[in-house]
Amino acid sequence: MVSQSQTLTEPMTAEEFLEWSLRSENSEGLHELEDGRIVEVPPPKHLHGVVCWLVAHILGNHLAPRGGYVVTNDAGLIVKRRPDTVRGPDLMAFVTRPDFAEIKSVYWEITPDLIVEVLSPTDRPGKTDRRVKQYLKRGIPLVWVVDPEDRNVIVYAQNQESKTLDETDELTGDGILPGFACKVGDFFAWPTQPSATSGD
Repeated sequence: MVSQSQTLTEPMTAEEFLEWSLRSENSEGLHELEDGRIVEVPPPKHLHGVVCWLVAHILGNHLAPRGGYVVTNDAGLIVKRRPDTVRGPDLMAFVTRPDFAEIKSVYWEITPDLIVEVLSPTDRPGKTDRRVKQYLKRGIPLVWVVDPEDRNVIVYAQNQESKTLDETDELTGDGILPGFACKVGDFFAWPTQPSATSGD
């Protein structure tokens, strides 16, 4: 838990938050930095994790052969400075990837091409709206909010009205992820097994 003394100190920078998170006494639980203040994030539930994996599986299969990649596990992204905010999106997708040696154990300021947030039952609409607005203001071109309970996806893009797609609709990359398309319902079902083939 974050102590009261920590919440009353001067606003932290993203770099100070990273240093704080590496201390052994702060290793328990999930945390984000919001306007320079540490906030504790409830751990996600099983359904949330499964849907995150399905989305990552589908995106990864599309991006990997094309030179892109997916970042998972709430990796820290700096979305605002002065005061600093560090979010841990459920997934981030990039259409191009750096050399592996260039990836460092820091909070990134590189702009993802897509952020995906998978809702949990404890997520409040106001909290999710705030995150989405921060992402768009940060310059992220495309944000998907995936709702496992209602089985839909809300799509947010720069300078466009949001749109809600149900599980029968097709979800595309909106020009951000070239060539990507899948049914929204694919995020809520086990992947189809490939047909068995005999060897030579």
